[in-house]
Amino acid sequence: MKCPYCGDPNTRVVDSRPGKIEFEVRRRRECQQCGRRFTTYERVEQVPVMIIKKDNRREEFDREKVMRGIQKACEKRAISINQIEQIVDEIERDLRDGREREVPATVVGEKIINALKDLDDVAYVRFASVYREFKDVTDFIQELESLIHKEHRSTDTEPGMEGTVDSDD
Repeated sequence: MKCPYCGDPNTRVVDSRPGKIEFEVRRRRECQQCGRRFTTYERVEQVPVMIIKKDNRREEFDREKVMRGIQKACEKRAISINQIEQIVDEIERDLRDGREREVPATVVGEKIINALKDLDDVAYVRFASVYREFKDVTDFIQELESLIHKEHRSTDTEPGMEGTVDSDD
């Protein structure tokens, strides 16, 4: 493995362990020339999942592209890189576990939207505004109103409070 810092091809593996996803190995390496350490990941090469774009072009699923899109939506939010990686891992696993080798881009987009909706409302609206191509402020307002209604529905019925009536007797 070539060192990403000095380019020397002589590196050694210092530590190996299972990665975060199935069929992945995480390796810590050290350059014999400059002494710096870096991490590499080995994954089993699988039949690629092809994404069908809106214009019917096909491109291979790119987890880094999904990661960048989610990171952009989560900028300046209290969301860790581990949470983002977990979302990307789950989406990739879902796509690879499915029987289809060609998946519409809309399926990937909706998986991201659903994950962000559960994680953070602001990140969700940011991603949705680009993904769903909001044309103006009205589109934002409609999306925000649906979030507000969702919040009200979930707080209207607190656990254990169903069927109780308040009275001043």
